[in-house]
Amino acid sequence: MNRVRLVDVAREAGVHPGTASRALNPNARGEVSRQTVRRVERAAHLLGYLPNTVARGLRTSRSLVVALVVPDITNPLFPYIVRGAEQVLVEAGYTLVLTDTNNDPGRERSQVAAMRAGGVDGFIGATARWQDPVLDELAAAAVPTVLVNRRNQSCSFPYFGTDDRHGIDLCVDHLKQLGHRSILHLAGPADTSTGRERASAFRQAMRARRLPTARAVVNCSSFTEQAGAAAVNTVLAQGFSFTAIVAGNDLLAIGALEALTARGIECPRDVSITGYNDVDFMRRLTPAFTTVRVPLNKMGALAARTLLGWLGGTEPELGAKVLLPVEFMHRGTTARAAR
Repeated sequence: MNRVRLVDVAREAGVHPGTASRALNPNARGEVSRQTVRRVERAAHLLGYLPNTVARGLRTSRSLVVALVVPDITNPLFPYIVRGAEQVLVEAGYTLVLTDTNNDPGRERSQVAAMRAGGVDGFIGATARWQDPVLDELAAAAVPTVLVNRRNQSCSFPYFGTDDRHGIDLCVDHLKQLGHRSILHLAGPADTSTGRERASAFRQAMRARRLPTARAVVNCSSFTEQAGAAAVNTVLAQGFSFTAIVAGNDLLAIGALEALTARGIECPRDVSITGYNDVDFMRRLTPAFTTVRVPLNKMGALAARTLLGWLGGTEPELGAKVLLPVEFMHRGTTARAAR
């Protein structure tokens, strides 16, 4: 029995083969009318048409599905990573499935288990904790996995991140040049590589410039505005004096600004603030934020390409670490230290 072809479906539905292809592709069916989609789907069902992606998956024993696991989709840095990965995967005929763990290790474990049971071909992980049993289990089972933005201590998988040491050093150097000496660092959670490494980079940068580090690092419970505001309020309540803040990410920086403003402390007149990541709206705020630009889209794309190569038989160097360059963006939240 001859296999039904796409041109057969198009002929039955009375449309061009290109239109039939778009109607049967979940990522492109928005380009044709709903009526046409229904007509093409009815024709495909009537003829018993098997889409090429499914057929290819059956031939290669692959699902052609990749899961991207994020810790908090409301954090605006992750959509950039998702978009970069999705563009690469869709072009290769893969479907990207996104799952949000809400920073819950138990939820992460159950979601990854469900994805594995569902037959996904591999993972792009953005949820790595410094000690991460889920990643250890994936490594033990030789499940193709690539880490992005965060890594775990063992880091047995390929990892794509940024040069955080250079980025934080740029922030400290900028503030030092503006005359600031008492600088506070709002560090991300200590159980994440980004939180740990940016805090370490801050201490190193301060010591290199003979600036005081005692009580200068405050660990925040999460990379959120609420955590940034809470940390600043705690420091102010303790009577610690500072003229500048290096925040571990943009959301912590925004939270710090909100806390200072609520107390009548103006930025940058009284306190200068730098962020980290440069998500799009940071330049649209008033004042526009001085921050470090991270190539988030490129991180996602490189992670996806590496995973595709792995799935295609080109196994990457396990534990390889790629740090992309960052760019310092001087805007309106930093100024010379008040006398």
